[in-house]
Amino acid sequence: MIGVVRNLARADSALERLEGFRALIEERTAHQAGYPYNLDYDYAPLLPFLRYTLNNLGDPYIDGHYGIHTREFEREVLAWFADLYQLEDHWGYVTSCGTEGNLYALALAHERFPDGILYYSADTHYSVRKAARLFRMRERIVPSQPSGEVDYEQLERALRAGRRRAAVITVNLGTTLTGAVDRIDRISAIVDRLRISAHIHCDGALGGLLLPFMDGAPRITFKETPIDSIAVSGHKFVGTPVPCGVVLTRRPHVRQMETAIEYIGSTDTTIMGSRNGLAVLFLWYAISERGQAFPQEVAECVQNARYLRDQLEQLGYHPLLNDFSTTVVFDRPAAQVCQTWQLACQGERAHVVVMQNLDRERLDRFLDELRRSRVTDW
Repeated sequence: MIGVVRNLARADSALERLEGFRALIEERTAHQAGYPYNLDYDYAPLLPFLRYTLNNLGDPYIDGHYGIHTREFEREVLAWFADLYQLEDHWGYVTSCGTEGNLYALALAHERFPDGILYYSADTHYSVRKAARLFRMRERIVPSQPSGEVDYEQLERALRAGRRRAAVITVNLGTTLTGAVDRIDRISAIVDRLRISAHIHCDGALGGLLLPFMDGAPRITFKETPIDSIAVSGHKFVGTPVPCGVVLTRRPHVRQMETAIEYIGSTDTTIMGSRNGLAVLFLWYAISERGQAFPQEVAECVQNARYLRDQLEQLGYHPLLNDFSTTVVFDRPAAQVCQTWQLACQGERAHVVVMQNLDRERLDRFLDELRRSRVTDW
């Protein structure tokens, strides 16, 4: 034990190790293409806040007893998202990631409809099935179309068969592998046609901040469609040094979840008790500094995704780029390329998610490596 303490006390060695690790992470950051993370950001003005334990303990709308928090900024972030999605009487909080947002939304749905059935497509993110297990929800997995979009005829059949129970429906605003978008209007039309009670949740981890800024894309609107909740990731399109996200719902849905906790001076309405106040500052700062530029950032990502698709087509990799997506799916390349560029692979296919940091220069480097790997394989 004494030897361990002595090793930990060697500050110079620790700093040397950290410097080596920093160089490794910098190299890996330069070659990250398979996961939907925007790695192009600068939060240097927020570095002084690393000195403080920013904990948004409890409900974001109640300041509570602990005074070192960022709830004021959190409420502004939530109001920005609520305005984006046309949700007037809103409630929400900044989460640790998109998965927590999905878990919260489905927990809320389960409270509303304890005997309801959870419906989701085969291409839905694994966190939804995790929620079904955690909350012991009845579930029905609906087949997807080849693009990854839900099969609406199969969804209607499943809903019709289970119409004696309420429905909890997950809508994918960009599936994990192919970036396919389930159409909220088509799903809500089915619900209306069958006259069933439903909680409609949108998993907008990535697409929740792409679709609002794409011409002709399906609208995400609580005002004009019966959406009940939405979860969005913060470290994806926005880009943050720590994973985070936002979940929003209609305020009346939350009232049955509220429990007063005297010793924190707040109510227990969130999944996590302690919550990352620093992540709130990252989101607030990004929205404040870049929010007006989000449409242009999305447009550039779309243009670069189309460029990558066209180049992959010329190379014979059979690419797929769904409408309203920046996820380019193609034939799985050599193992070394997958490892170097950290590609997300499933079976014989892989994908690149074109984010702000994947500009033409970096995409060309990736394409050059693909060409070289082909020559080597042959």
